[in-house]
Amino acid sequence: MRRMKLPVHGTLVAITKIAALAALLSLGACKDATQASADDTSSGFPRGKTLYLAGSQWGDPSSFNPLADWPAWPVNDRFNLVYEPLLTYNTLSGQVEPLLGRLADKSADSIKVVINPAARWSDGKAVTSTDVKFVFELGKRFKSAATAHALDYISDILVSTVDDGGAKAEQLTFVVNKSGRNNPLMVMDLLQAVRIVPAHVFEPKLAKHKDLAEVLKLKIDISPVVSGPYTLLTYSNEKIVLKRREDYWGNAALHQGKPPVPEYIVHPIYKSNDAFAIALQKGEIDASQTFIPRIWLKSKDKVTTWYDKAPYFVPGSIPMLLINNTKKPLDDKNFRRAMAYALDYKAIKDLAVSGYSPDMKPGLIMPSGIEGKYYDDAVAKATAVGPLFNLEAAKKLLADSGYKSVFNADGTLDSMVDANGTHVPTLYIKSPAGWSDWEAMVSIAVKGMRAAGIDIREGFVDASLYWPALPSGDFDLIMHKPAAAVTPSLPWSRFESIMSSRNWLPVGSNRKMNENQGRYNNPKSKTYNPRVDALLREIPTLSDDAAIKAAYTELNTIFMNDQPALPLCFLPEQFYEFSTKHWTGWQTEKNPIAPPLLPWIGAATKALWQLKPVK
Repeated sequence: MRRMKLPVHGTLVAITKIAALAALLSLGACKDATQASADDTSSGFPRGKTLYLAGSQWGDPSSFNPLADWPAWPVNDRFNLVYEPLLTYNTLSGQVEPLLGRLADKSADSIKVVINPAARWSDGKAVTSTDVKFVFELGKRFKSAATAHALDYISDILVSTVDDGGAKAEQLTFVVNKSGRNNPLMVMDLLQAVRIVPAHVFEPKLAKHKDLAEVLKLKIDISPVVSGPYTLLTYSNEKIVLKRREDYWGNAALHQGKPPVPEYIVHPIYKSNDAFAIALQKGEIDASQTFIPRIWLKSKDKVTTWYDKAPYFVPGSIPMLLINNTKKPLDDKNFRRAMAYALDYKAIKDLAVSGYSPDMKPGLIMPSGIEGKYYDDAVAKATAVGPLFNLEAAKKLLADSGYKSVFNADGTLDSMVDANGTHVPTLYIKSPAGWSDWEAMVSIAVKGMRAAGIDIREGFVDASLYWPALPSGDFDLIMHKPAAAVTPSLPWSRFESIMSSRNWLPVGSNRKMNENQGRYNNPKSKTYNPRVDALLREIPTLSDDAAIKAAYTELNTIFMNDQPALPLCFLPEQFYEFSTKHWTGWQTEKNPIAPPLLPWIGAATKALWQLKPVK
């Protein structure tokens, strides 16, 4: 479902000021972590039957309503433990895997999914097309529904009966909305993102309350009717506890009759990332998706991750600085390219993110993994400003474009003027205060740019000010991680997030922009490049691999020439770290049974059937 996913951030590396703050935070965090573990032991959850996972619930749980915009874990985001989607996506292989249904066919016109005849709700009723249509088409009845955006991509859902291994099964044909977005890639995203809910439970609630807004107020926290392998047992402001469903339909249909190994899954709720890190090192939690610096130092505590050497994590996302392309001098692409030259990528990699990033390459396409087949290294090298820190090149590009920087006697930057002799006001990079890995990236970027003569400073703000600034354009530059989840639509969705002019709005508009928040490529300007939007429309409809790569190469080339944003490093979709003190059998490079994600997201959930308690 469409929800804003808050990035997970944590402690920092050797930057003295922030490291000192982290140390102070950790003094209070240790008590929180220890207390949570002690509470769980006294509550009667046997350690050998209980999996402690963390990093997705940061505040008090208030709702477990699957129709709400902001429910608590494990109902929010792409979690499969309680409510399930039709399909899952394997972020390692790029393959779509079955869950409530299986992919039967896909084309530019439609995508067909066969519902597993064995799929059941926890009250024994079958999962049917009625349930699927209910949640996907809820936006037809209520424009405020979290899944209303699905109608932009799906014009109809047709139902037919087919033979599925000797059993009758329902086949759903999701018709691509040709007069709408005409984007089969996004339809595939929706099929693995939208969790199906029981229509026979929610239709009576809608009939009773007459309004979706009233139904959304319901907590759905007592004996929920679910399809997944776990159900909600109890919750508080300290933890959320799930219990294994012994009658889960997928045990027989998908896992050779075996249940998931952990009987209980507990998500402790701590007050800081430091608490999660300390608890993981102590073995009080078994896995986390929080940032832990220098993971190699934690091996003595039996804490590790996917790789046993750098970069330790599988790259999947690109944190970057979005640039407000409407402000001077940021509307000058040569100024933006000079900023890219001034970025010390090695320092960002080694200091800000503990070496968790491969070497940076230019562009918006991940040069390895699933996206790697679309990356043209030769074209990138010939086009881009280059991934290497090059202050002299940055200074020359600024000088050639008429900018002059004034340095003090001690070598520090005083100010700068443009080609007209007009003073260039100090620019600021907006980023949430306390998200210390992001703070480190911003500080390193500022240091390099100021050394090149660009008058720029850090602008750390409270998260309550950060989130509204993104869609409103209230920034010079702003830290962001667009298209953070690895889905079937990548890298298209990343380009869409940065370059699409489909919903372009000027800064100050009453409406918000949810993509291209840097407002690049104004369609009403003299410099508008219609080819960008044409490629964004064309790529999702292509099926030939060579044509897809050619289109992506052209789009990536435009990005590198215009530099509307500044990619900083390649980070994992999720910081997947685990402890082997109490559980073994985790997925790793040497044991690739599932993608490198906590076993509640997408295809990674199947790892729950492979874990083994330590005796």
